[in-house]
Amino acid sequence: MSTSPRRLSTPLEGTPAKAWDPQAPIAAPLCLHQPRVLPEWVDYNGHMSESCFLLVFGDNSDAYFRYIGIDESYRDVQHKSFYTVQTHIHNIREVAQGEPLRLTLQVLDMDDKRMHIFHAMFHGSNGQLLATGEQMLVHVDMAQGRAAPMPDYLFQRVAAVHRAHSVLPLPAQAGQPLAIRRKPST
Repeated sequence: MSTSPRRLSTPLEGTPAKAWDPQAPIAAPLCLHQPRVLPEWVDYNGHMSESCFLLVFGDNSDAYFRYIGIDESYRDVQHKSFYTVQTHIHNIREVAQGEPLRLTLQVLDMDDKRMHIFHAMFHGSNGQLLATGEQMLVHVDMAQGRAAPMPDYLFQRVAAVHRAHSVLPLPAQAGQPLAIRRKPST
């Protein structure tokens, strides 16, 4: 008896992308994902596990992809997708099982093959910043196995979001190096 291996899926898997309306206002930042902390996300310390912060940021990216018109058919029919090539997470506060989350997404930069995005995770009730996630995504032609320019319609959508988000300040955590800060010796 053979069983297929269980694979990770997102809450939006199988949900079709929304139709893009070029006249619709674009929120700055976008707020597309508002889950609750699930029991399986909580670790032995009684709060959301560090790996689950990335999981939730990934789900937020998936909501964004559907917002700009990318869903399973884009991957399966056009054989294209965005791959994450770099991630930097700042864990700021703890959050417990059942607590509400509100995620935002800001497009910091983009070109024809890449998107630099920034996630912020807030407590859904008290508004406290819980974590941030900064990611570099690369548009990939999966059939060729390499980076490729976005189709023009998709590039125009990402560019529209980027323009709308260009009025926002750069988040304090964006671009921060990872290092031990030391006091200068006297």
